Amino acid sequence: MTRPAISISPSKRGSRPSRMRGFARSLCLGLVLVGAGPAAFSQPLSFGQIEGPQVVILNQERLFRDSRFGQRVQAELEATSAALSRENRDIEAELLQEERDLTEQRATMSAEAFQPLADDFDTRVEEIRATQSERVRDLTQLADRAEARFLRLIAPILRDLLRDRGASAVIDARVVLYAVDGADITDVALERIDEVLGDGGATPILDQLRAEADD
Repeated sequence: MTRPAISISPSKRGSRPSRMRGFARSLCLGLVLVGAGPAAFSQPLSFGQIEGPQVVILNQERLFRDSRFGQRVQAELEATSAALSRENRDIEAELLQEERDLTEQRATMSAEAFQPLADDFDTRVEEIRATQSERVRDLTQLADRAEARFLRLIAPILRDLLRDRGASAVIDARVVLYAVDGADITDVALERIDEVLGDGGATPILDQLRAEADD
């Protein structure tokens, strides 16, 4: 019996945890204006007439990547993904052995007797593949939800920081060509985020998100 190679491993397209899909864009929304009305931007900025910049710079990718909360999420995702990969390899090895056993049985059975066994095996392979692929999708969704939670938690922290700096807007460091010293508040923001959020608490963050989904 010639059969295609068994593989239940999902595609690696869109792998985690390095993805930061939409994070920078989402963070800007709600932080562009901090206590500023329409008149705040009706006139060009007048540098040199204010104490400190009205616009500050933030490296948004670093906030999640370098914060204790974000690093813990990354570690949990990597550990869960590694465990899932090991499980997939074990399952594939078991299925390959079962396929070899079926091939040996084929020589001693009639086609009519063998076909139901082969069909049952194929059905189970497809069911296992679907189950494991769903688990990978669930992990991807957990990663997105962890980033979304981080965004919600840091929003008030960053708003307070901007008010402390007398700033009314924040821009992404990736679009800045030149800035005066002190305009980039990323390091200060990370310190404050770590001080307030820590690493997310005693319960694993992914477990917290799973429990919320079950409620």
